[in-house]
Amino acid sequence: MRISLFIACYNDALFPQTGKAAVRVLERLGHQVEFRPAQTCCGQMHWNTGYLREALPILRHFVRVFADAETVVVPSSSCVAMIRDHYLKAAAMDNDPALAREVKALLPRVFEFTEFLVRKLGIDDLGARFTHKVAYHPSCHSARSLHLDEIPLRLLRHVRGLDLVPLANAQECCGFGGTFALKNADVSSAMLADKVRCVLNSGAEVITAVDNSCLMHIYGSLHRQRTFVRAVHLAEILACSEDESGGESVLAPDQHYALAEHSARVATETAQ
Repeated sequence: MRISLFIACYNDALFPQTGKAAVRVLERLGHQVEFRPAQTCCGQMHWNTGYLREALPILRHFVRVFADAETVVVPSSSCVAMIRDHYLKAAAMDNDPALAREVKALLPRVFEFTEFLVRKLGIDDLGARFTHKVAYHPSCHSARSLHLDEIPLRLLRHVRGLDLVPLANAQECCGFGGTFALKNADVSSAMLADKVRCVLNSGAEVITAVDNSCLMHIYGSLHRQRTFVRAVHLAEILACSEDESGGESVLAPDQHYALAEHSARVATETAQ
């Protein structure tokens, strides 16, 4: 199968290793993966912030870029939720039946990364090895919009050496919510404190999810508290193989979370 990777703009800017991991997994399964360089953003940030008209050119561009793609795989549930839940609404708002037809034709070919593996390909054992204690955070879009339910957990349970530990109150939001974290910083911080307390109480070495936006938010607090818990996208865990020392390379010190934390801090200061 020829798969078009939509990496999502924040992954592209801050977490490119997630896209690389998704490619490794898909190619290991024998698929051909392409990256269309014209891709930009799904328009979620604009739409969720109330800039509906400004989101229209962005989502039109997405539809145009991937119109002829055989399959589009996205390592971000929030982006897929935007596409599935709001693209047809946007076409109706703009009274554009042609765009609505294009969206309807594209939607059945757009998948979140883990649901593509399990629901489309019927695979839950990728032969991965990751020898760490891991807790899974079900992000709001993955649970409430895409209804991934047990899919990420099924994949994690088949990872060799991985000790999957329960996360208390897992269904609760981490408090990120995009610009919600900036506009409602006090509420967001309180929600984050509750989530981080549950992560620490779980005894996990690693917190994982299918959305780097949530992981960035959670890790920001973990890092500031000088804990030893790392945040790793689920695709990166699945990409670890027997010859990668059980995932140690994924947990090696790097700069991407420091960059993400700096970007978030600058955005908060600007908003204030």
